[in-house]
Parts: sequence; structure tokens; C-alpha cells
Amino acid sequence: MISYDRLWKTMREKGVSQYALIKKHGVSPSQITRLKRNESVSTHTIEMFCRILDCRVEDIMEYIKEEQ
Repeated sequence: MISYDRLWKTMREKGVSQYALIKKHGVSPSQITRLKRNESVSTHTIEMFCRILDCRVEDIMEYIKEEQ
């Protein structure tokens, strides 16, 4: 499973709110909802967040192995 918990931590550290993502950077509210639910998003979306937050992919997402 891909977890986006690191995204929210990075946003807090950088002082970027969800409101700023939507209003200032043009991020779709539906994309934010998908990330909150740990649903799949495109690599374009990941790249956009890396650019906005000036961070690496590892600062946004991580793979968590699910137990069988």
C-alpha cells in the first residue's frame, strides 16, 4: 500500500495548508481527497507536490507492505 502520511507532515513543516494548495497552486480538491484516502494518483500529481513543496518523492509517500 502507498501511504501519503509523509505528505501531511511535510506540508506542516513547510507551512503549506490545503487551502493554499487549492487557491494558490491550483491543486484540485479531489486530488487532495484521493491523497487523504491513500488512493492512487498520477506521477504528474506527485511531481507537482514535489515542486510546490520543494521536496523529494520520499517526503510525500512511502510503500508499506501489507500483511497477508
